[in-house]
Amino acid sequence: MNSVSIFSNILRTITKPCLTAPTKISIQQSRNTAILKRKHPLPLYEKNGKPGRLRIRNYIYELVENTNIKKRPPLNIILTKFVDGFGDKGDIISQSPMKAYNDFLLPGLAVYASPENIEKYKVKLENDDEVKKKSHFLQRTVNILRQYLLNVVMSAEHPWTLEKWHLRSSFRKAGIYLTDDCITTMPKQPISGPNFDIENKEFYITVTINKSVDVMVRCRIHHWSNTPNKKLPFIPQFYLKPSEPIYPEDKPILDSLPIPYLMEKAMKEQETQTTH
Repeated sequence: MNSVSIFSNILRTITKPCLTAPTKISIQQSRNTAILKRKHPLPLYEKNGKPGRLRIRNYIYELVENTNIKKRPPLNIILTKFVDGFGDKGDIISQSPMKAYNDFLLPGLAVYASPENIEKYKVKLENDDEVKKKSHFLQRTVNILRQYLLNVVMSAEHPWTLEKWHLRSSFRKAGIYLTDDCITTMPKQPISGPNFDIENKEFYITVTINKSVDVMVRCRIHHWSNTPNKKLPFIPQFYLKPSEPIYPEDKPILDSLPIPYLMEKAMKEQETQTTH
């Protein structure tokens, strides 16, 4: 028996159990990159000459950068539909790669912001009339107004009847700017004063945003006077106390509105203190 036959028999004996084994070998690509540099420089050699034999010290490396632990840059994605708190259809947002993949790409809420997708959604948005009417912060504005408690401060000395410009001034005092045309619905019955029976009582109005979305806003009446003896007693954090509607027929609508943000926050803090 020659050496070739002996080698073939040995190879067959070794490889046969591996090929017939039930265990499946899974080969998966691994994206691992490490940047190294030699600790000791290589020896020089003449041009077109034969390189010298490398020594052990030439195989010693120093780590320059490990890309596996390097923080990855944010990923740009294009929203395919409205996502509360992030944007509307066609908006380009930046998120961490993990969040972008799990929360937006997998559920189908966004696509990668490649040049092809940017051009594709640009054409779609130009032909979408519904998106044209919406602004980037429409839903955020709606959410804020729905949980807002507007304090309408009126005179405690001079007679008045509530009008739109009173509400516009109260909104401006709170840092919200709008026109009288945005206030589309006033109380069905007129509210006049000074009337201390309606102090700190509620009513609601309707505000239209971008001429497309209506949102009801909770309001309260407060009387104010510059004359010291006509001022009402100071009530600390009056906005955290529950109130009754000015007109009983408005109670179902006011009850359907979300709890004002500050009141909800105070309730959660009180629950936390109670449990601890």
